[in-house]
Amino acid sequence: MIEEFLTHGVRDVEEALRKAAAAEVTPRFRQLAEGDVVEKSGPHDVVTVADRRAEEQLTRDLAALLPGSVVVGEEAVHADPKIYEAIRGEAPVWIVDPVDGTRQFVQGDPGFCMLVALAAGGEVQASWTYAPALDEFAVAVRGQGAWLDGRRLTSGAPEAGKPLEVATSHPDFTTEEQKRALLGLWTEGVAPRPCGSAGLEYLAIAKGELDAVAFSWELAWDHAAGLLLVAEAGGASQTLTGEPFRIAGGNALPFTAARDAATARRVVDLLAAGA
Repeated sequence: MIEEFLTHGVRDVEEALRKAAAAEVTPRFRQLAEGDVVEKSGPHDVVTVADRRAEEQLTRDLAALLPGSVVVGEEAVHADPKIYEAIRGEAPVWIVDPVDGTRQFVQGDPGFCMLVALAAGGEVQASWTYAPALDEFAVAVRGQGAWLDGRRLTSGAPEAGKPLEVATSHPDFTTEEQKRALLGLWTEGVAPRPCGSAGLEYLAIAKGELDAVAFSWELAWDHAAGLLLVAEAGGASQTLTGEPFRIAGGNALPFTAARDAATARRVVDLLAAGA
């Protein structure tokens, strides 16, 4: 069922994302009214009416594209955490972040995107990353490569002799132990910086514009789409213990995704030294 869908349905998901963006996200960009933004866990974790309505539309449209599939969306899980368990189930699952980089969206910064991943058996089979304000659309299909607006993506390797540019988690989303691990990146030959939208950081790796990320949280809607995009562009990911990242959870954190396997190992070694 998944194989047949990936043969014929990839473009349908792109159309669903573009439709949701046009209806619910783009019209509200830099046009949010008072009351359209609500804090969830704190000032760096907010939700807007655009997040909620785009997710509602995508939930309807994606479920209709693949009969028997289920949808795990960020806002639905916030309302009912039990929904997240579907990622560990047998049914094909759509993993949706309707607006990744909501803080940027609220601030009028175009650095936000919409993320969809299709997973089965704990493995991501395809992913879609759409940045409507930047007019960029990236697609990855397991075993078939990664593409940005019809152009094949190749992450390549960091330039020899230049400091590694690594985007890292915001301190608000790290434990004290994770903070110590991330401090391992503050060393000669590495240039860490705070991350923006996770989805766009993964896209930057796939494009060869960013060397790596080091993240301390594992919610699937932030990572599933981007990790496949990076892998299909030739990159790699590892958790703190050197194991592959699992979208079902239980990972040793922080973890990294990088332009190539050697860079991923280097970042993990630095994180382990900091821990």
